Amino acid sequence: MEGNTAWLLTSAALVLLMTPGLAFFYGGMVRTKSVLNMLMMCFGAIAVVGVLWVIYGYSLTFGDDIGGGLLGDVTQYIGLSGLIGNEDALATTGFVAFQGMFAVITVALIAGAIADRVRFGAWLLFAGIWATIVYFPVAHWVFDFSNDSGHVGGWIANDLVAFDFAGGTAVHINAGAAALALAIIVGKRRGWPREPMKPHNLPFVMLGAAILWFGWFGFNAGSALAANGLAGVAFINTFSATAAAILGWLLIERIRDGHATSLGAASGVVAGLVAITPACAFVDTWGALLIGVLAGVFCALAVGLKYRLGFDDSLDVVGVHLVGGLWGTLAIGMFQTTYVNDTGVSGLFYGGGVGQLGKQAVGAFAVLAYSFVVTAIIAFVIKVTMGWRVTDDEEVTGIDEAEHAESAYEFSGLRSGSSSMSKAADALSGNKVPAKASKEG
Repeated sequence: MEGNTAWLLTSAALVLLMTPGLAFFYGGMVRTKSVLNMLMMCFGAIAVVGVLWVIYGYSLTFGDDIGGGLLGDVTQYIGLSGLIGNEDALATTGFVAFQGMFAVITVALIAGAIADRVRFGAWLLFAGIWATIVYFPVAHWVFDFSNDSGHVGGWIANDLVAFDFAGGTAVHINAGAAALALAIIVGKRRGWPREPMKPHNLPFVMLGAAILWFGWFGFNAGSALAANGLAGVAFINTFSATAAAILGWLLIERIRDGHATSLGAASGVVAGLVAITPACAFVDTWGALLIGVLAGVFCALAVGLKYRLGFDDSLDVVGVHLVGGLWGTLAIGMFQTTYVNDTGVSGLFYGGGVGQLGKQAVGAFAVLAYSFVVTAIIAFVIKVTMGWRVTDDEEVTGIDEAEHAESAYEFSGLRSGSSSMSKAADALSGNKVPAKASKEG
């Protein structure tokens, strides 16, 4: 018991590290004048969701069901009552910590869709409301299992019996659908897609992807809730699928664009991690490799859809998390095998027919629809009350200065030098140099 609790607490710490890793991943992809705001949106999610989780979030998610598998009893563990200081509940507090980190990163993932243009206060308000009425209920549906002690859990896990080992539906489809709704309601960045908005720091992106990959072993292998063989299966499948996804993404880039890029490699890492998350403890090596390489292909193709459909998903949350989450969740119905995990159900390509694939689809699209619709309502209410957007001038000048009175990089030394150095600083910071000034320089 103590060893399992130690593994669960270690996994919780790894999952917490993923959100700062996500901050670097996202922060490197925005322009120089927006990087601090992107980091703050991720850290803001830690703060808001962390507080709500211990007050009532855990109870809403894992309290006894109070109606049709839709919601836990908010009063049962409010303020973690009955868990803190109870010797019999020590293992449960490890689970509380572990699941709390899932709630945090799910909210943080959404931030990438609306980078560069929203007020920090509006984001924090949205984070709290969305966690309360979208994430906590959906996590109850997916992660809360009924048991022999009389506890009744959520409908997807227990009534539908769709499988999701570590969060393809509750985390990635949920966040991806919310990202799509937000991108539509909040609107496009000023100048998108006419102006190039390239990543300002690709080493940050690569570092963030590496931290995410490292933390994801806690995310997936920790979901076994024990230091056992199933955790080992989840671990190796997480590694191999992600490696395959990098190759899949880079292949598409090479064929389509003529180059394999560092941004593509980092994006392939995340696509593979997303897709293998729900399936990591249900598939064998060949299933994991197929899920991974196809995730790289599908997500690399999907990120371009925003230009065709006209929604500004700044950092491709929809293309990677929604598409990757859907693929990984549906892939369980194709590649699941009782050889790896004796659930009594095999996937389509392992002799199990289409029954489980249908259940996976129902669970996936139910979460997608609920998250999209409710997020759109929340986003619209915020838009017509306090408002989402910074002013056009603030967006052009830089959201870091406007919202946080800070800049990620100090260019005063450059500006005090030659005019060419000053213009270089302006270019790096994302500020435009007037044509007249450029000619006179």
